[in-house]
Amino acid sequence: MWRDLAAVGRDRSSGGYRRFAWTAADGDCRAWFREQAEARGLAVETDRNGNQWAWLGDPAAGDAVVTGSHLDSVPDGGAFDGPLGVVSAFAALDELRARGVRFGRPLAVVNFGDEEGARFGLACVGSRLTAGLLTRAQAHRLTDADGVTLPRAMEAAGHDPDAIGADPERLAGIGAFVELHIEQGRALDLTGDPVGVASAVWPHGRWRFDFHGEANHAGTTRLADRRDPMLPYAETVLAARREAVRAGAVATFGKVAVDPNGVNAVPSLVRGWLDSRAAAQDALDDVVGAVEGAARAAAVEHGVRLEVSRESFTPETRFDHTLRDRLAALLGGRDDGRGPAPVLGTGAGHDAGILAGSVPTAMLFVRNPTGVSHSPAEHATEDDCAAGVRALADALEGLARA
Repeated sequence: MWRDLAAVGRDRSSGGYRRFAWTAADGDCRAWFREQAEARGLAVETDRNGNQWAWLGDPAAGDAVVTGSHLDSVPDGGAFDGPLGVVSAFAALDELRARGVRFGRPLAVVNFGDEEGARFGLACVGSRLTAGLLTRAQAHRLTDADGVTLPRAMEAAGHDPDAIGADPERLAGIGAFVELHIEQGRALDLTGDPVGVASAVWPHGRWRFDFHGEANHAGTTRLADRRDPMLPYAETVLAARREAVRAGAVATFGKVAVDPNGVNAVPSLVRGWLDSRAAAQDALDDVVGAVEGAARAAAVEHGVRLEVSRESFTPETRFDHTLRDRLAALLGGRDDGRGPAPVLGTGAGHDAGILAGSVPTAMLFVRNPTGVSHSPAEHATEDDCAAGVRALADALEGLARA
């Protein structure tokens, strides 16, 4: 499975993946999912929001056990973020069948659409729509960098954009959701464990900072006469790092747009996007508030107008503690005497975090020896991936056995 999927959407120059929502690469990933499901005799469906489901058993029976993740990527992302969870889901089903497990509940593998938000700027679109956390009207206003709207992109890929929206009946039929994911950090590498269990997703959000200045000639405009928006933007980037260190949080300006974007021109507009996350809400509020304060002070100093808008926000999401503790104990039943599997928080958002408010949800993490993610350098060893499959199979067996 890994070899079959590896070439889809991969950029030859960077070695990273560009599997963006409702593009040809996304379509190829969806075709791969369907092929894997049908090869296992699973019934495949695409829901109203573009998420794919592969069913063993009757979904109408309810109380289903669901596992899976996503197949899309960030720009030049790694091979594991998302796909490891989907590949492992199919492999875990193979393992359970090899064990001769009889299922007393329906079982499904899911591929959620547009989890990364790389094209339209909002993460977890498929799961947000399903959970009612994103309305049809809000989704229809999403636009990519080329001006293509989400409805137009969906239509071009053969999906009805007018059908999207909350899907409470589908959520009501799910008894438990377990998502396996590569760890996006080094906690497991430091403890020496191949697999861990998630406790919570940190509160996190995205804020857009628009610095409006005045375009002018880079060679003839005196420094004293300039209203250069790049200067307060640069100071804001440094402030984000300083405030994140102070609060024990993370803050990143990873995307910037400059207008007119000429080498010999003073910019008229610098637009930067802040991504910030923290273990506690008050720490996150402190960081974002301090960064905005520094940005406004710098904008005044340089004669620049500033607009700040919050584009997305997700509060702290704690996973179902009963399911979490059950999985930690189950995975800790090993011969090495180390006790329950480690339980750790994460600063990364996931579809599991979106669904946690609607259904009992848990996450498993597979060790990432370097901690690198959202990069072609993202990696997990074959042995650890196999351990993840066994752990997921154990979890699903405990939940779905007849």
